[in-house]
Amino acid sequence: MIDLKKLTIKKARKALDSKEFSVVDLAQAYLKEIEKKNKELNAYLEVFDDVLEQAKVSDARIAKGESLPLLGIPLAIKDNILITGRHASSASKMLENYVASYDATVIEKLKKAGAVFLGRTNMDEFALGSSTENSAFGVTKNPYDISRVAGGTSGGSASSVSSDMALVALGSDTGGSIRFPSAFCGVVGLKPTYGGVSRNGLMAATSSFDVIGPIAKNIEDAEILFDVIKGNDVLDSTTITEKTYTKSSVKKVIGVPWNLINQEGLDPKIKENFEKVVKDFEGLGYKIKDIKLPNCLALYYIINFAEVSTNLARFDGVRYGLHKNGKNLLEDYLLSKGAGFGKETRRRILLGTYVLSAGYYDAYYGKAQRARVALRKDFVKIFSDIDLILTPTSPIPPWKVGEKSDPLSMYLADIFTVTANIVGLPAISLPSGFMDVEGLPAGQAGKKLPLGIQFMASHGGEDLLFEIGKKFEAIKGI
Repeated sequence: MIDLKKLTIKKARKALDSKEFSVVDLAQAYLKEIEKKNKELNAYLEVFDDVLEQAKVSDARIAKGESLPLLGIPLAIKDNILITGRHASSASKMLENYVASYDATVIEKLKKAGAVFLGRTNMDEFALGSSTENSAFGVTKNPYDISRVAGGTSGGSASSVSSDMALVALGSDTGGSIRFPSAFCGVVGLKPTYGGVSRNGLMAATSSFDVIGPIAKNIEDAEILFDVIKGNDVLDSTTITEKTYTKSSVKKVIGVPWNLINQEGLDPKIKENFEKVVKDFEGLGYKIKDIKLPNCLALYYIINFAEVSTNLARFDGVRYGLHKNGKNLLEDYLLSKGAGFGKETRRRILLGTYVLSAGYYDAYYGKAQRARVALRKDFVKIFSDIDLILTPTSPIPPWKVGEKSDPLSMYLADIFTVTANIVGLPAISLPSGFMDVEGLPAGQAGKKLPLGIQFMASHGGEDLLFEIGKKFEAIKGI
């Protein structure tokens, strides 16, 4: 019997190459877990019907002597990443029946690497949200407590890895959409440097923020998956080359923005956990430096709303997607978009249209873009004195499904994650421990919720994130 709980990519690779078990055996083990758990968790929107056929192809490659890091490794794919011939809905009624006509660049790379695609995972509609409650196809539940959210927008991917329904997964990150659910589900989530991974074949939310990245059970697995999907792509002019990446830490200084940590709104248990993590790194010989970072939520959401409104304008019900017949073309648009888009998506389209409108463009969007340029310069200066920035991933623990019906309270939860997207920096969320849930009935007493910390590095500094993450896992005995 395969112990999926303790399985890593490296362990699976060794077992597959030594014929301890086959790719078919491994795929069947994951399909069994999916059958057992997915109805309750709703992590997968679709489990592909050819998983075992894919596994047989990988077994044949192994039999011929091939041994690639991801050959035969089962993984899950977020529903906004295109795979030829597969449905890709971005968890929206607008694209419920859309079938991709080409592979995203990351999918091409994974196919060459021999990965086995288990299925497509649930998400907030068009990657807009922080909880996967905005999916048109139901909420994804947290494996640690099914009454709570898994985080978003890549909630299905994080939940699938956390619950052993996939060994690793791909998500996308616009303002924390990989890191946030990873923290809520107790797994590792990497948001690469902007342009580090091709966006070709990723459905656009906020094009200047979006990036595809890995979700895994440990740092090493995240690094292996990242190494396969990263790299320059002629189909994405924003991708960067290998020369961008930095090498090795020299200062051994970690910056902590205590001005954000000490403000109201941070859960006391999360602050306590964070302060313990800071002491852990001081014990490893790192110097902790107090730095000042601004609250970037307003800046982030102005740009987010603006780009969402323009990117989603293409879904007009004419060329593809949901179409409703009206009395005229305008009514076609109104009926199609009204039926196809969910509440949060409509909210962001309207707000984005407002900040881009005549008379408000300069006051909001123009000013936000100027502030973004200034912020990038500030970060160059900040990283001249430190290696990494450390914060909690989220200021609050996973909340109960339906608890945050007020969208503003959910937006505020993104305070630590959005900055990396605004300036294009790499960031990673690491499991940092657990907190007890108080006030539970006797039968549920002792339930714990996972917590996460976040490291940000300078542009192209993924190697520093992997380095610090491995040291942190060693402290925690992972």
